[in-house]
Amino acid sequence: MSTIASLPLFHQVAGQQVLVLGDGPAAEPKRRLVERAGGVIVDDLARAIDEGVRLAFIAYEDASACEVAAINARCAGMLVNVVDRPELCDFTTPSILDRDPLLVAIGTGGASAGLAKHVRLRLEQVLPSNLGELARALEAARGRLRALFPDGRDRRRVLDQALQQGGPLDPLDPVKSGMAKVWLENPQEGPVVSNYTTAFDVRDANPDFLTVGQARALGVADTILLDGSVPDTILARARADARRLPYSEEARQKWAEGLTVILRWRPEGTPEGT
Repeated sequence: MSTIASLPLFHQVAGQQVLVLGDGPAAEPKRRLVERAGGVIVDDLARAIDEGVRLAFIAYEDASACEVAAINARCAGMLVNVVDRPELCDFTTPSILDRDPLLVAIGTGGASAGLAKHVRLRLEQVLPSNLGELARALEAARGRLRALFPDGRDRRRVLDQALQQGGPLDPLDPVKSGMAKVWLENPQEGPVVSNYTTAFDVRDANPDFLTVGQARALGVADTILLDGSVPDTILARARADARRLPYSEEARQKWAEGLTVILRWRPEGTPEGT
């Protein structure tokens, strides 16, 4: 199984107290971040302990002061972030791309904030500024979609096809993002949902060698049938809730609903047709 360095979570702090210790250029961004998320800043450790605060940012300029404050806050049950000291952190803060209510968080586990920032800046150029409108339209249409497609699998397939590249809700098309309400009023006019199977060979464990079409198929597949020891690095590109089963003709026929992808592990050097 592939591993990740951190567990990404979105923490709701609106109306909640958050401890922020320190002054100067290291602490100020943390204060702005907490305030932007609706949190209430507490700047006294003793008060934070007494009032049961659960989240702490520590940004003293003195390294030993940071270490002492981190120990005390953690012993009081707080999750702690110490600025520029990943070894003292229970969590790190990502670089945030905001398309409210859609948020894209980019983290490196404290390895390089600069790298996370420049990845975000590249994505800023790609993601339409009105992408939040699409998110709100989908939220507003949730009840209607459930009424039209009571089966969750049907609903997911309709949305998958609408949101894919070139679909009526393509999230990377700024024009279509603004026209979401029109499609959502009559989603049957979108692509026809069908059952189909596709198969392809995987010859390298590096997912960057997947074609765009292969990566897209993995991302929306309902069932993945594994022919050989397909590396976890490839499977990490698949939907987390997709069925993953060993390949057999019986399995292919049994799980024929929606999109089925047959992944054949054929590393470099494997003769064709084996």
